[in-house]
Amino acid sequence: MITTVDAKGLSCPQPVLMTLDGIKKADENEILILVDTDTSKENVSRAAKSQGWQVKEVLEEGGGYRITISREG
Repeated sequence: MITTVDAKGLSCPQPVLMTLDGIKKADENEILILVDTDTSKENVSRAAKSQGWQVKEVLEEGGGYRITISREG
């Protein structure tokens, strides 16, 4: 089952911290992150890349974003 980080309704840096925590705990090669602001989307994407993960997909959904990241390699 894919790890999901639900950071909707939270302001930065909370979504970034939750994403980094999810990356540390992830057994899978993919994580789904839910955010609801452009700023959170950009910051979470940047944080994932800094940890060696890549942003596979960003979908607009219900006034927010559904970001799928995966381990590189």
